[in-house]
Amino acid sequence: MTPPLLVLYGGTFDPVHNGHLAIARHARDALHAEVHLMPAADPPHKGPTHADAEQRAAMLALAIGDAPGLQVDRRELQREGPSYTIDTLRELRADIGDKAPVALLVGADSFIGLPGWKSWRELFEQAHLVVAARPGNGIRAQLPAELAAVAENRWIEDPVQLHAGPAGCILRLQQPLHPESASDIRRRIRDGEPWQEQVAPAVAAYIVRNGLYAGLAVTSGPL
Repeated sequence: MTPPLLVLYGGTFDPVHNGHLAIARHARDALHAEVHLMPAADPPHKGPTHADAEQRAAMLALAIGDAPGLQVDRRELQREGPSYTIDTLRELRADIGDKAPVALLVGADSFIGLPGWKSWRELFEQAHLVVAARPGNGIRAQLPAELAAVAENRWIEDPVQLHAGPAGCILRLQQPLHPESASDIRRRIRDGEPWQEQVAPAVAAYIVRNGLYAGLAVTSGPL
């Protein structure tokens, strides 16, 4: 019997907000999969985080609570050095084998920038790619030539195909629209503007209790 589809949703989650949760729930339901939200300890493609890795993981756990089909994956927090996705997938495959279907959930911008990732071509050998894109986003026309060539025969439209094999397909998944961004939440906290409704109540309480993001000198950074 083929194991159920596992979807890895990585990010800085600094902090996790309602938009992140909406994307995770939508992927869980649309793909009939279990979604692991995976905080990066040392994200190589973004600047330094503002909350530390354990704080970001703690906020994720509070945001998810006991929601079915969602869980925090601390895999990258337990490994030293930059959180390269290919290393994470290799480690995961060593644990679960090469037959289980695995998908990596990424945003459209991240997918377009895939050729800048470490060993990016091998990603397709280790997992499917699910691209969370906004409505009307003609992502295929925006791909750099080398990625377009690799992706050309991998696009699928039926999520069922993700369950049929361990890796190699690309699915465009329309993501729910949401106004939240982590950088704007951090700015709002710094400037004393309303922000609590953009995160789960337990996350808001954690941020206040630990004094996170107050007095930041920057207004931009990881989403």
